[in-house]
Amino acid sequence: MLQNFKAISLSYKKAPLDIRELIALDENSCRQFIQTLKSFIQASDILVLSTCNRTEVYYNSDVDYSTEIVKLLGITKGIDNITQYLDYFTILNEHNGAVQHLFEVSMGLESQVVGDMQITNQVKQSYQWAADNETAGPFLHRLMHTIFFTNKRVVQETAFRDGAASTSYAAIELIEELTADVVAEPKILVVGVGEIGADVCRHLKDKGYQHVTITNRTMAKAQVLVDECGMTVLPFEDIVQGLKEADVIISSVARETPFFTKEMIQRLNVLTFKFFIDLSVPRSVEAEAEAVPGVLVYNIDTIQNKASAALQQRINSVPQVRAIIEESIEQFNDWSKEMMVSPTINKLKNALESIRQEEMARYMKKLGPKEAKLVDNITKSMMQKVIKLPVLQLKAACKRGEAETLIDLLNDLFDLEKQPADSHQ
Repeated sequence: MLQNFKAISLSYKKAPLDIRELIALDENSCRQFIQTLKSFIQASDILVLSTCNRTEVYYNSDVDYSTEIVKLLGITKGIDNITQYLDYFTILNEHNGAVQHLFEVSMGLESQVVGDMQITNQVKQSYQWAADNETAGPFLHRLMHTIFFTNKRVVQETAFRDGAASTSYAAIELIEELTADVVAEPKILVVGVGEIGADVCRHLKDKGYQHVTITNRTMAKAQVLVDECGMTVLPFEDIVQGLKEADVIISSVARETPFFTKEMIQRLNVLTFKFFIDLSVPRSVEAEAEAVPGVLVYNIDTIQNKASAALQQRINSVPQVRAIIEESIEQFNDWSKEMMVSPTINKLKNALESIRQEEMARYMKKLGPKEAKLVDNITKSMMQKVIKLPVLQLKAACKRGEAETLIDLLNDLFDLEKQPADSHQ
């Protein structure tokens, strides 16, 4: 009935960067893919999540559509033979496992940098896309709001969100390590001011870096960040000059093919070291660029956090986070089980209401308005008392996992299959 939530996941745990970037979806592709799934699979809820570390589909259906979803993903991405990558995907066809996985992903337990704060906003964004495309039913709405409430508890009750342990912060730590013995005050160029690029700029400001320049195709977005962080803005058309002057280039450009090619970087005539830190998926710096003398390229998989105090604090908080998740899932499952018997409860109410209406109709013509109103109130009150115990018993049976037997019994006693599930009340 409702116990059919499933997931298919491609993440950094099984898939290397070159596979992840091949399959990654930007916002437009995600929206398009949701519509494709909506047309081709029978599912009451569909959620598509794509980040630099994962591309995942969650859906509510009795049928295992994992192979079909991978094929449809191939159509969306223009990959003819995408089934060759099927082994890189993790299939979660068991309801509780899929629910648990979405909780853990949303909290940051599954992130490459544990507790990465960006994932929460990315999950919210994916939920918004599902709502916009009408693929979020009552189950997904309740699940997502439970997840967001759980995240608030994690923030308030644990140290899991404390400190600056994130992918963007790991990039700053990498800059410190790379430039420590090379240049005292590195000139840094940040290309792209999406969520991760903006976070990088804020961390650079907090760390006291003085020579930071920001460039972005949309100047207005760059200017907002420049005003916030007190940095320098560079018109995007002047990016080549910015590249020549920078010691470190941090790129989070969103596009399907590399923006920084080997040929472009060769034309810079690098005289000393130049470090490219590529935070984009798909990659925005061509891997072959490292063949240019003096150029070093670091991608999302090579950025390693140096076991900072903040990260260790988060790791220490993981048991608390898991305990909170367990409580939330238990509460969600109670609601989910009650939703299983909701149609039966409504059918029972409708069956009793039909009996009441039939009996009322036999006597109403003989009664005046006052008597009719009184009889109507009395019979309604009687019906509410009659139905109260079966409803309580059904909900209790749900929590014990014994609802199906009682549902079958009520169906037989009151011939409920003939009744509509929606209530007249």
